[in-house]
Amino acid sequence: MKILHLDSSILAANSVSRGLTQALVDTLIDRHGKTEVVYHDLAQSEIPHLSGEILGAAFTEQADWSELQRKEAARSEQLIGEFLAAEILIIGAPMYNFSIPSQLKAWIDRVAVAGRTFKYTENGPVGLAGGKKVYVVSSRGGVYSNEQGQLMDFQEDYLKTVLGFLGISDVQFIRAEGVAMGGDAREAALNAAKAAIAAA
Repeated sequence: MKILHLDSSILAANSVSRGLTQALVDTLIDRHGKTEVVYHDLAQSEIPHLSGEILGAAFTEQADWSELQRKEAARSEQLIGEFLAAEILIIGAPMYNFSIPSQLKAWIDRVAVAGRTFKYTENGPVGLAGGKKVYVVSSRGGVYSNEQGQLMDFQEDYLKTVLGFLGISDVQFIRAEGVAMGGDAREAALNAAKAAIAAA
């Protein structure tokens, strides 16, 4: 079993999502036995956001690449290889301003690559990264799974859309909601998330 584990919270030891993603990894290892885990702390070791120079490597002869383009092309190749090889993807995705951390978006921009993880056909785009199970561990200060909250949730729909575009349809969200709404609400949120992890 190969697991790709991503954390993107900027809160280090104060992060809710980090503790929950690790609990999920531990649960899956206990269940499946021998497991290879590749881990990236996207906040501690940020992936540079795409720039014109980095993206320009795709339109430039390799012999003419700058040092930055060589470095970042190698990084992108590694990230794509890890993504394609993983059977299970665990994403720690706290909600920041109704969406995902920019550090996680930087990772997505590196692995969503035409000809590698999706392709365009005469019938439209086709994902090339299917056959994976994805767990998104989402921590939220408020509650966004209810009818009113969903109007402000640009996190889950985005992740489902981009993963679906890459061919991944088996996506499960594990939420810890209301963690900033007081001690009782936080405890209830953590207990609900831990129960979901146990049943995952």
